[in-house]
Amino acid sequence: MTTPTLVAGIDSSTQSCKVVVCDARTGEVVRSARAPHPDGTEVHPDRWWEALEQVTSGGMLDGVSAVSVGGQQHGMVCLDEHQQVVRPALLWNDTRSAPDAVDLIDELGGPQAWADATGVVPVAAITVTKLRWLARHEPEHLARTRTCVLPHDWLTSRLVAGGGTVQRWVTDRSDASGTGYYAASTDTYRKDLLQLATGRELELPEVVGPREAAGRTPGGLLVGPGAGDNAAAALGLGLGPGDVAVSLGTSGTAYASHPRPTRDPSGEVAGFADATGSHLPLMCTLNAARVLSAGATALGTDLAGMERLALEAEPGAGGLTLLPYLDGERTPNLPTATGTLTGMTRANLTPANMARAFVEGMLLNVAAGVDALRREGVDVQRVLLIGGATGSAAVREIASTFIGVPLVVPSPGEYVARGAARQAAWVLSGEEALPEWPVEHVTAAEPVADPRVEEIKGRYAELLATVHGVRQ
Repeated sequence: MTTPTLVAGIDSSTQSCKVVVCDARTGEVVRSARAPHPDGTEVHPDRWWEALEQVTSGGMLDGVSAVSVGGQQHGMVCLDEHQQVVRPALLWNDTRSAPDAVDLIDELGGPQAWADATGVVPVAAITVTKLRWLARHEPEHLARTRTCVLPHDWLTSRLVAGGGTVQRWVTDRSDASGTGYYAASTDTYRKDLLQLATGRELELPEVVGPREAAGRTPGGLLVGPGAGDNAAAALGLGLGPGDVAVSLGTSGTAYASHPRPTRDPSGEVAGFADATGSHLPLMCTLNAARVLSAGATALGTDLAGMERLALEAEPGAGGLTLLPYLDGERTPNLPTATGTLTGMTRANLTPANMARAFVEGMLLNVAAGVDALRREGVDVQRVLLIGGATGSAAVREIASTFIGVPLVVPSPGEYVARGAARQAAWVLSGEEALPEWPVEHVTAAEPVADPRVEEIKGRYAELLATVHGVRQ
């Protein structure tokens, strides 16, 4: 029996570090492990390295030939001339730079100018706004900053350096495209935008091609270029033409592989690059699975009870409508918003209707993102639903109806880490084509036509326009 060639993928997310080791030919997961990251919206990058060391101790990488990192996007890691971290990294979910995003949009000439320049209209999540915040509020830290990298860049480059002093900082185009100073349409940095944000020049990591190695570890392990988390998940899911991935984790995302760059001046769809040399238009919300957790807490039940109650109610929740902005919101860009529940009467204010309103509100926000992808020319034939909330039958049933296309739920798995491992296998192979790794689906659902859906969507859109002045 031939011993399989093994590759590893690392998912360094907001919450944890996960590693999967896979058969390079088939994608079968051989072993996996995880370690937690600290909670919060700013974290010292050393914590990510410590979590990675914890996960890979005890022989996790024994026999592995190549590794790649998929990481949370947008985080600002500032380094001084000695490669030391200047301050804790500001993460994607830190919203303190929201006013700076508004100012940067105005200074360049408006949203269309940013969409044309980079495909991304700045919001608080994007790195360029965090650098502007640093320039305004911590100028002493900006003065010490020589290099700015992203979380996946930091881990990839340190892997090559064996945890020691980094000689060459690298990134990939998918993660670079989320900074606000990289144009996916031309695959070039826009250093003029970095200058606009900070008033100075900074060194930036070298952009490594999709099949190009970032280097080797001191032990000889080949290190792939890595990717932003959503681009890595697209590899792990094997997204093809007509496929849209909808992820319902801490955040909610809807994204697709697309042959052309997108330039959406509304900012709803970010024109990111993918990890293959193509593009990954993406919509992201701050509020997803935790909306369900909050609803369960409010109703004095658990997630299973929340699911049971939601399925007891009729579509439309008896007239209750939830804007689920419990942590502010990224899309639409409402960083200081709070949640809004309306339409309450003595007759409809039941636990079942409230549970249904929480599920519908979360999904209506994401379904609007799928509609925005359609508006940008993305072909939507099928939705692959992933993330922690997909375990809920209520979520699956309502999602298929609201989105209006066939829906499949892949087998539970760490798709960011699996996608990173697939990239590692690709780089290791030296082949032009990605290795074919099959993905099993555990659930499939055809959309059920329901005349109430348009009324429910209309009610949600009207509430959004009334409360926040935003029209979808």
